[in-house]
Amino acid sequence: MQTVQQIAEEIVTREGGFVDDPDDPGGATKFGVTIHTLRRLGLDITGDGIVDRSDVAALGRGQAVEIFVRHYFDRPRLALVPQALQPSLFDMYVNAGSAAVRLLQTLLCEMGFDVGVDGAMGPQTARAAHLAADPDPIALRDAYGVARRNYYFRLADRRPASRKYARTRAGTKGGWIRRAEEFLSPAYHLNDAQFQRRVAAWD
Repeated sequence: MQTVQQIAEEIVTREGGFVDDPDDPGGATKFGVTIHTLRRLGLDITGDGIVDRSDVAALGRGQAVEIFVRHYFDRPRLALVPQALQPSLFDMYVNAGSAAVRLLQTLLCEMGFDVGVDGAMGPQTARAAHLAADPDPIALRDAYGVARRNYYFRLADRRPASRKYARTRAGTKGGWIRRAEEFLSPAYHLNDAQFQRRVAAWD
């Protein structure tokens, strides 16, 4: 089983280097750490008294890993869920914040568990997740992965500017969808025809 540090290293690799895409609400980003995150945490990387794009550009890989482990895994208490679910939940928390936990809570409600949908990981959500994972934690991981993929599709349905993150210029699967499917069993990956049917209304 991977350690949290290893999962965070993979997230940093997946996120890539510095970008400042005007269509991305997160703004300037490096290794998945946004300028908003640096400002919220008060991290003045360059030491000039201002947290701006230059701090994002100066962020080191090790610093990004530390931020993710401390603020996106430990603080939201993601270790409370079954281990099989942790990589996907952690990866989505980096990508979407507390919406990752709300998605899990919504899924658990759909499975019949009495869980509040508030985006906060607590004993009620953790207990329901462990019950849902028994006896097959991979089934819960896959259910969450499918729900995550659908979450990204719905975002792109509502916001045309975000469709490039779900579909490449060539019309194939974009980063959001590929990312969700990295944590899905191959049997649940969309094939090309299924993907095209899902995004046909965007044309």
